[in-house]
Amino acid sequence: MELTIERMGAGGDGVTPGPLHIPFTLPGERVRAEALSKGQARVLELLEASAERVEAPCRHFTICGGCALQHWDAAPYAEWKRGRLAEALSRAGYTDAQVAPMVATPRSVRQRADFGLERLPDGHVEIGFHERGAHRLVPMRECHVLLPALVEMLPRLADALRGLNALRRLGSAVINMLDSGPDLLLRTDAPLTMADRKLLAGFAAEAGIPRIAWEQKGGAEVAAQLKPVRHMLSGVAVSPPPGAFLQASAPGEAAIIEAVLAGLPRKMSPRARIADLYAGIGTLSFPLAQHALVEAFEGDPAAAEALKAASNAAQARVQATRRDLARQPLMPAELNKYAAVVLDPPFAGAAEQVAQIARSKLERLVYVSCGPAALGRDAGVLRGAGFKIVSATPVDQFLWSPHLESVVVFAR
Repeated sequence: MELTIERMGAGGDGVTPGPLHIPFTLPGERVRAEALSKGQARVLELLEASAERVEAPCRHFTICGGCALQHWDAAPYAEWKRGRLAEALSRAGYTDAQVAPMVATPRSVRQRADFGLERLPDGHVEIGFHERGAHRLVPMRECHVLLPALVEMLPRLADALRGLNALRRLGSAVINMLDSGPDLLLRTDAPLTMADRKLLAGFAAEAGIPRIAWEQKGGAEVAAQLKPVRHMLSGVAVSPPPGAFLQASAPGEAAIIEAVLAGLPRKMSPRARIADLYAGIGTLSFPLAQHALVEAFEGDPAAAEALKAASNAAQARVQATRRDLARQPLMPAELNKYAAVVLDPPFAGAAEQVAQIARSKLERLVYVSCGPAALGRDAGVLRGAGFKIVSATPVDQFLWSPHLESVVVFAR
């Protein structure tokens, strides 16, 4: 078929009337395409290219599932991402929401990655991201999103893992680039042997990795540790648990913090309190504590303990509490005591907690979202409870992907 791309879909694919979703195409382009299943198609020939098309920088683009939009010029790409936030808020009833220009993040700054591991028949181990729409790995040879130091350690890691008995066929490796150095969490399809532990200890010493942890089922354990791990969050030293969630990049994290702090009430009493919900290891808790007493709630036991320990050591104005907010959200009587609530839920949003916020007398909510669809659903509930939008800031934490981080300030 010869088709014309009409618009960009939410997944970063070009969409034709019909509709058919065609990866790696742009609005206005004409293509010869082959229809696949479930409304998908693939390009056989690009007949007429968009003036917005640029050359992708990475050799793995179109094969690796990590990036979808390297072929789009920066300005229209940024406006499309900004439009995703505007569209989500419009569907929630905020048709006149003023959405700020997207905050861009540079290339080669991502500090966290979750790689696949695969042992080949000859014993070699490949490390990389999965192919688009497939389970096969793309062996990582370059990446224009990740920190260069993270990419550079992969060949040495692959060589070391060749001798790991615990990796029989498939596994994964989460690498966080902490201030103390790379922090590695391995998941394998067999238990670690004593020889494996010695191998990992030797590799940690040789590669300068402070800690290597291992996880099979039911939690992580430290397999090798040379020195304490440390990561600075707004001047506070935190010891993250293995595989801890970090914001994708330091520049993106800084942009989110700036938007969150700008969303706080202008005048707060010296005794004002802020709730930080889904606080993690304290990425937002510690900068918020410079403005008020923070009560931080986190459901993951290891993250909550790391936050509590860091706060106690730094004597920060953060009170950390372990609480599963999906099962036990803060109720209206609890919420009413706060000058503001900061909500940073997982991708699926916070339907249970937002329902309680809507029933409360809370006047200021700062919602940090990594999923426009969930944000739109929750925003609809907030609008029904009388909240208006003060500001909406899109942040491109996930370069060249359809994913979008946003900070939306609600008030009533």
